[in-house]
Amino acid sequence: MSEMERMLERGYGETPVRVRYAETDQMGVVYHANYLVWFEIGRVEFIRQTGLDYAAMEREGAMIAVVEATARYKAPARYDDQLLVRTTLVGMRGPVVKFRYAIVRAADETLLCEGETTHIVVGRDMKKRELPEKYAERFRDLIRHMTVDRTNGSSVESRA
Repeated sequence: MSEMERMLERGYGETPVRVRYAETDQMGVVYHANYLVWFEIGRVEFIRQTGLDYAAMEREGAMIAVVEATARYKAPARYDDQLLVRTTLVGMRGPVVKFRYAIVRAADETLLCEGETTHIVVGRDMKKRELPEKYAERFRDLIRHMTVDRTNGSSVESRA
């Protein structure tokens, strides 16, 4: 089964990360801003799991700039925890793209953090533009197939 088929079956992309010591604070838990970095790791790997390449999209002159990010912290992650970043594409309308994330501890499936990012597709000049067609088409197909967010069981909106 291909990465894409596994993703469609699960309803989300999944990327493992291990908590490094440098990512923890004095209390021994992950510093909150690291979850946003893991959202990015999940997003880039999600795009790769769809058979596309974010770096190639940038070479074509299209980037997805974050314009909004939210994170809700549910439980702490600690040094050396193996985590899973579950990423879902939840909407796209014109140059606006939205992703949802759930970060869980692999050992017990505890939800540690959930969040969303909203992006605007921009060119190198930082002006809005459309996604290159092959990316837009793949994203539209994914949105059609991912009608339920299996990271937390809720319905998914069909546009950003």
